Amino acid sequence: MQRSAVTAVWAAAVLLVATGCSSDGGDGQRTGRIPVPAPTTEGASAGASAGAPSTGAEASESAAPAKGSAKVARTLTEGLKSPWGLAALPDGDLLVSSRDEGTITRVAEDSGKQTKVGSVPGVSPDGEGGLLGIALSPSYASDHLVYAYFTTESDNRVARMRYDDTRPAGEQLGAPDTVLRSIPKGTIHNGGRIAFGPDKMLYAGTGETGETGLAQDMKSLAGKILRMTPDGDPAPGNPVPDSLVYSPGHRNVQGLAWDSRNRLWAAEFGQNTWDELNLIEPGKNYGWPDVEGKAGRAGFTDPVVQWPTSEASPSGIAYARGSIWMAGLRGERLWRVPLDGRESAAAPQAFFEGQYGRLRTVLAVGGGKVWLVTSETDTRGTPRPGDDKILQLEVS
Repeated sequence: MQRSAVTAVWAAAVLLVATGCSSDGGDGQRTGRIPVPAPTTEGASAGASAGAPSTGAEASESAAPAKGSAKVARTLTEGLKSPWGLAALPDGDLLVSSRDEGTITRVAEDSGKQTKVGSVPGVSPDGEGGLLGIALSPSYASDHLVYAYFTTESDNRVARMRYDDTRPAGEQLGAPDTVLRSIPKGTIHNGGRIAFGPDKMLYAGTGETGETGLAQDMKSLAGKILRMTPDGDPAPGNPVPDSLVYSPGHRNVQGLAWDSRNRLWAAEFGQNTWDELNLIEPGKNYGWPDVEGKAGRAGFTDPVVQWPTSEASPSGIAYARGSIWMAGLRGERLWRVPLDGRESAAAPQAFFEGQYGRLRTVLAVGGGKVWLVTSETDTRGTPRPGDDKILQLEVS
């Protein structure tokens, strides 16, 4: 099918979903629309509403102050190698993935002590690929499952492993159970961020692997935000029934976070001109490669905020104290974007410019407590003694 025809089918399907009608999913797939679970209002920094953002609620929101603060309360741990994904355990300890070593390490929240949990079989590090994002199952208290997004010799995939901390160090991960495979891989632009929403669905940001056309190819999982059940099936209420695609037109999504109204935000690498912070709505097209940054073109959704690529090259994001906090790799700074509902309340504010080098991952764990992971050992930085680090921030 020609690209224009595929796009037309996608647009028609999205329209049918929006109007409450059922539609043939194509290729002999199931038909009909399954109702979207009602959005919740708790745990917003770790999840998302399945359907379109709520309306009317924005009127009661207060805009975040134009200026905020961020200070390093302590360095939790040092000496990490190519850290990428980060997840907080119920007791406050952290799990951190190593992109190039293919391992997951537990870091004690009180002392910073590192304990190797285990290696993820099948990881094939290459360029920007390797062991990337990690997330805990919504039912972690009972199933102890850790999800991981990683690159193999043939694809990017998502698998889950049981974590048993009663076993010897280094042997605490069970055999991986693959829930999604065949996400296209490349030396660059593998995406990799995963997170569960308050709807208990799993979201994944993917990259277009350097093949720009894949971002607009609705049959490809590349250059998309995906939404799936914990078993890896297309999530109920997705824009097109039986499709994993939640939104197309992305170059390389590496940041996912949700605000207090369960709106999904995503950070994305631009090419030569603009990096982006996008408000993600199901079925909307975010433009790549047809547009980069704010273009005002019909059929595409502009970012809420954009930055010159030299000032950002964004990776992880988190929501805390009414703002999106975005880590910059090339920009070597932490950006604060104060929100006013669906818009930015003021110009972005930068912290720690050049102080800690490249910044990879941000994780909010309640109140103003935020974890920040540096990324100087990813082959593109200039490591200094102690790199890489996890820093505890207090933000407002």
